[in-house]
Amino acid sequence: MNELPQKTVSIQKVLGELEQSSLAEVRDLAAAALQEDGNPPLSDQTLVALGSETSGENVITLLASSGEGSEAQLSGVIVAIDDPISRRWIVELVVHPQFRNHGIGRQLLQRLGEQLDLSQILTWAHGDHAAARKLADSIGLSRNRELYRMRREGTDSLEETPLQRGLTLRSFRVGEDESAWLEANAKSFAHHPEQGSLTLSDLDARMNENWFDPQGFFLAFDPEDQLIAYHWTKIHPAGADDNRPMGEVYVVGVVPEAQGLGLGRALTTVGINYLLEQGVGSVLLYVDAENEAAVKLYRSLGFTLWSADIMYGPEQID
Repeated sequence: MNELPQKTVSIQKVLGELEQSSLAEVRDLAAAALQEDGNPPLSDQTLVALGSETSGENVITLLASSGEGSEAQLSGVIVAIDDPISRRWIVELVVHPQFRNHGIGRQLLQRLGEQLDLSQILTWAHGDHAAARKLADSIGLSRNRELYRMRREGTDSLEETPLQRGLTLRSFRVGEDESAWLEANAKSFAHHPEQGSLTLSDLDARMNENWFDPQGFFLAFDPEDQLIAYHWTKIHPAGADDNRPMGEVYVVGVVPEAQGLGLGRALTTVGINYLLEQGVGSVLLYVDAENEAAVKLYRSLGFTLWSADIMYGPEQID
């Protein structure tokens, strides 16, 4: 494809919630990038924020359209979310595969730079791509976090570890377990601001997604019926080149007072076997590269490193 003339690219700024038609276009663009790259370019939390009526000025979206009039097509998106935990703007950028190498990503960054100090943002590159490294370097950002994307191939089930006496396991009950899960999640991820700060509206948004399956959301309770651990699974539809869907170890959490009981391994195994029963051909998960204990656990369950997401930010973070 020949390089598009500069005048054929227009950029629209939106604060807060996107209109449903625009959100659908963003999802379609993200799906096209996922198909091309093998990595989802926008996080679940970003998609939740784009559809939330409470986002307000905490979310800035720039939509790049290429082409003239009725022929115009969404060609790139950059989203900045004001994160109260890190007190920085977290940014994600994606360009449609058909419109890459036309400078659209750079145009979106330049336009965002009119709104924010780009030297102080945090930005995710989903997949350690050379183009992302080049853009980050151009605005003075350095690598400061690595998130492993690990994958387990095949359909062989795992031997399950029985829970300790007095502990019970069941699936999530919509309308009953939300408050208990939010409390357990906050405790389990007190060190992890993105996951640990999820709200009821965040949870509701995920439960409204087509992929949500309460039967694959496992909860462990102690003898006093307190929620102490969980494993939330997810299934991704089969892509054009896949015969089977892909499962995901979406979130595994254990509250601090229950750590050391083997619940992480036990619930992860239960969830993986459930995913295999649903017909997945492989299972993926995300884990911080610095979490050596978790990486060791997942390797022992047959996971290997597939790719990595890189967060870029200022060289010195407060």
